[in-house]
Amino acid sequence: MGVDLESIAEATSGAVGALVSTTVLYPLDTCKTKYQAEVRALHQQKYRNISDVLWEAISTRQVFSLYQGLGTKNLQSFISQFIYFYGYSFFKRMYLKKSGNKTIGAKANLLVAAAAGACTVIVTQPLDTASSKMQTSEFGKSKGLWKTLSNRTWGEAFDGLGISLLLTSNPSIQYTVFDQLKQRLLKDRLGRKTGIASNPEALSAFSAFMLGAVSKCVATILTYPAIRCKVMIQAADEDEDGKSEADKKSQKTIPGALFAIWKREGPLGFFKGLQAQILKTVLSSALHLMIKEKITKTTWILLVALRRYVFVTL
Repeated sequence: MGVDLESIAEATSGAVGALVSTTVLYPLDTCKTKYQAEVRALHQQKYRNISDVLWEAISTRQVFSLYQGLGTKNLQSFISQFIYFYGYSFFKRMYLKKSGNKTIGAKANLLVAAAAGACTVIVTQPLDTASSKMQTSEFGKSKGLWKTLSNRTWGEAFDGLGISLLLTSNPSIQYTVFDQLKQRLLKDRLGRKTGIASNPEALSAFSAFMLGAVSKCVATILTYPAIRCKVMIQAADEDEDGKSEADKKSQKTIPGALFAIWKREGPLGFFKGLQAQILKTVLSSALHLMIKEKITKTTWILLVALRRYVFVTL
């Protein structure tokens, strides 16, 4: 019972942290996504840098369009983070129980995180695709979630599933780095921790923020070319007019997206928007993990109190 409570506490705090960080940083996320989705030769590019996307929204009086798709993104973030953190905590505890170890090693941690990420992606891919389509739509012309999904086949709703599964390595690397660094910082306290129902240890807000930033920066740099391909695949039919259906279908495949980037932008194109991606994801992840760490204990206490109340009542 204690294992289930701690898994739920981890999942709930992770989901709430994701909701807050997604909302706060959403305009930056929209600018980043629109910038990443554009694949044109240098002299034909509409956006020279991410600030051009922001200026377009301001100059056309569509500032609020920077929030287009926010509801869908928040829904996806909440569901995906709840599933991810619950799965991660559950698989991690199951591994520790079966192995008899007190801590989890880096390799096992990576596998556990990847398994949790794969479960998350399969469930939330349609919402991820829909939010990307809404963000890359022309400012002021984004459709709602239902229209976005109803205008697409089930196959199209899962555009980018393959590369999304590949990108489970991103949160896997991130959370593995974060967890290993956290274990080092809390080594003494973890050594004194006894009993299944003991209160989970938490980092200070500053430590959680810094470890979250470092871990996400490492994961983002290592996986960025795949991140760029994923955005292109999900927004392929939003590209410039005159592109044939065959070209659009080709660009919805991983080889097609890679070829389009190489042909039009060269090898450096695989890292177009990297700075914006690092800025957004590092801030988002750091804020997310900081919030998660600070509310985990509160969530744990509330769940324990609820369990005792239900037990006494029954």
